[in-house]
Amino acid sequence: MDQRIIFATNNEGKMKEVREILADLGMEVLSLKEAGIAIDIEENGTTFEENALIKVNAIKELVDCIVLADDSGLEVDYLNKEPGIYSARYMGENTSYTIKNNKILELLQGVPKEKRTARFVCAIAAVLPSGKVFTTRGTIEGIIGDKIEGENGFGYDPIFYLPEYHCTTAELSMEKKNELSHRGKALKAMKELLRKEER
Repeated sequence: MDQRIIFATNNEGKMKEVREILADLGMEVLSLKEAGIAIDIEENGTTFEENALIKVNAIKELVDCIVLADDSGLEVDYLNKEPGIYSARYMGENTSYTIKNNKILELLQGVPKEKRTARFVCAIAAVLPSGKVFTTRGTIEGIIGDKIEGENGFGYDPIFYLPEYHCTTAELSMEKKNELSHRGKALKAMKELLRKEER
């Protein structure tokens, strides 16, 4: 088996987290770009898991190694769990997260703290060269803060506030974020499944 993992993303912030968490598997982890794959995948699933599976299934046709993909997003309870599976495409594919974050803050203006509950959800799918497929899911609960704070992280991290840590996920250290985050939890669960396969 090709001792590489291709992670179906070109998002550098995400790749940094993924590499950090999967480092002890001792396998090279490549983004699509690094693996020389240029592919446009239509994510038309209705759940995070479906979208992650659509991605791995499209890429497994092109390579003979482990393929991982995630689909993750922010669910804001007050907004009927939006942006949800449309988190990356919320307000348009190329809209900056500064604009998206400000829009969510605007929609929640004046909404009391107890109604600002939200969570990050991450589903990860893996397909092995044998054709075996796994999915894992991780979540982290928090609230939507009232302003953009923090330089670490990416996406919606600067507005996702963790009351017990008195900061947003964009203010956590990389180490702490990987320990607590939705993606960290889903990736660690996936790492255990991959380890079992190697035995």
